[in-house]
Amino acid sequence: MARIAIIGGHGQIALLATKLLVALDDEVTSIFRNPEHEADIVTVGATPLVLDIASADTGQIAGVLAGHDAVIWSAGAGGGSPERTYAVDRDAAIRSMTAATTATVKRYIMVSYFNAGAGHQIAETNAFYAYAESKAAADDALRASTLDWTILGPSTLTSAEPTGRIQVGSGLRSGSVSRADVAAAIVAVLHEPSTIGRMINFNSGDTPISEAIRAS
Repeated sequence: MARIAIIGGHGQIALLATKLLVALDDEVTSIFRNPEHEADIVTVGATPLVLDIASADTGQIAGVLAGHDAVIWSAGAGGGSPERTYAVDRDAAIRSMTAATTATVKRYIMVSYFNAGAGHQIAETNAFYAYAESKAAADDALRASTLDWTILGPSTLTSAEPTGRIQVGSGLRSGSVSRADVAAAIVAVLHEPSTIGRMINFNSGDTPISEAIRAS
């Protein structure tokens, strides 16, 4: 049994991952901004913790992460203004890494997106630009940290039913993958030490998730 902190705990993927973790007897602390969502968090079996990650400083975040075995970053501004996107997806994400280090929580899972990075080639006029820039900066900061990190790069998200199967590998082109299978991939990498220090891009596919994760 492990104690897991999920930042952005009310997101669709986070809620699905929470159910899977609780089913494995892990203890989940779900960190989210809106107190009106507390009942949803309790329903999926997590301990709710209300915190606005965008305004919380490093010390506050470290305080809530202390005593956990792993952190999952699944938060996001959700297509808000560029200012809020940078505040959440870049700045708060990087603060959470520093906080995890301060709190001596070594394992850190970042939910990013397929082929995220500085070479994204998204035009500044594109509404996706701030998110792409934020994710590139946050992912690079994680790689440079001393944390035991894994970055997940799912392709276009769908609400399809879970298949329990994905596709990984070099040269893979972006396709789509269900949120439920992303949640299962989070759980798979969390409990698979061989994924430490790796970014894993993936689509829906034919290989069982745990097997694909190990082989990627």
